[in-house]
Amino acid sequence: MPHRKPSGTVAVPRRTATPGETDRTRTTGPGGTAAGRATGTTAETAPPGIVKPLPRELFVAHGTNAETRWEAMRGVGYHVPEDRFFVRDHTSTPIIDAATWRLELHGSGLRAPRSFGYEELLALPAVTRDVMIECAGNGRSFFLTQQHQEVSGTPWRLGGVGVARWRGVPLATVLERAGLLPGAVDVMPRGLDAAYVADGVDHGRVRRPIPIAKALDDVILAYEMNGRPLPPDHGHPVRLVVPGWIGLASIKWVGDIEVSASPLSSPWTTEFYRMFGEGRPSGGGAPLTVREGIRSAFELPWEAGLAAGRPHLLHGRSWSGHGRITGVEVSFDSGATWHRAQLHGSRVVSAWTRWHISWNPRSSRNPGQSGPHTLMARARDEAGTVQPMETPHNELGYLFDAVVRHPVTVINV
Repeated sequence: MPHRKPSGTVAVPRRTATPGETDRTRTTGPGGTAAGRATGTTAETAPPGIVKPLPRELFVAHGTNAETRWEAMRGVGYHVPEDRFFVRDHTSTPIIDAATWRLELHGSGLRAPRSFGYEELLALPAVTRDVMIECAGNGRSFFLTQQHQEVSGTPWRLGGVGVARWRGVPLATVLERAGLLPGAVDVMPRGLDAAYVADGVDHGRVRRPIPIAKALDDVILAYEMNGRPLPPDHGHPVRLVVPGWIGLASIKWVGDIEVSASPLSSPWTTEFYRMFGEGRPSGGGAPLTVREGIRSAFELPWEAGLAAGRPHLLHGRSWSGHGRITGVEVSFDSGATWHRAQLHGSRVVSAWTRWHISWNPRSSRNPGQSGPHTLMARARDEAGTVQPMETPHNELGYLFDAVVRHPVTVINV
């Protein structure tokens, strides 16, 4: 599909918000788009928005999206349970019957079209992998609140991310059984959620191409999440899981896969999920693929209250698109001094690392005094990447990876 510039102003155009998100970063309140309606022959019903409950103590609702509160991560272990896992929907969660679902493979990169049913997939050799799914807009709100730069899109803090244990069939296995031709260059999975419509333009269902080399490497067609069948909001009956790539690539509710002997494109690579802004090409940078950057988050409420005069064991998690986390430092005084945190548990390259550190507010810059403090965590990975203090601006607020200034209040009790 040829590139179509989204509507905007002249000179440096302001791009439309990412599909399914809203242009609310410059406003107050959580806001969001109205829920869409699911369509398709395999969708039995069309519930508005998200299916699972969204208790306020676990989630911040953003229209058809739901952000995990980081305090809800405390004590849940390495894998995020389904009831706390963030949701990123472009329109609305469809309800699909696995008994009638089919995966259709077609295109010039195959000897002939091929179809698989749910039970057929379950009968194929399976793999289990711990993989992170992260929205490319995770951390977007900090462009405004920390760097004072306007961006468009849903104002995620850091809760648009989660790690789960996924089980499914390698995409390579399915492609080979479907008769993959040597000349295939791209595959393009497409979801069964409703078509995305913006400014009167029907962009069709969510889809984006993946190079054949990646498709044959570590991509899986997952049907389980943390040992249970996929829930509706997370792709039931089958979704893609693409390790190391932005969340968009892990298409939910996958219904068909085009396999092509020539390069493929979609609006999700020509118009959306590209870097626009000063110093970037007028048509936007290359389509986003890998999860770039390195990030850290505290398992604490935003603006948490902590009692003065006693130690607190602070917990957090760090992750990187460049490799395993090798170290985390924490500052209790807005970056004036830094202290090494203790890493623990798994250090999976496609997931995150947990850490903890003890802090007694009496040892801070204002010993024994109540009032506001700023906590900061910065990580380093095995490639030598250190979390930066600032992220280069882009108009749609993608890939924010700067050290986040987490406010807390020390309370005399």
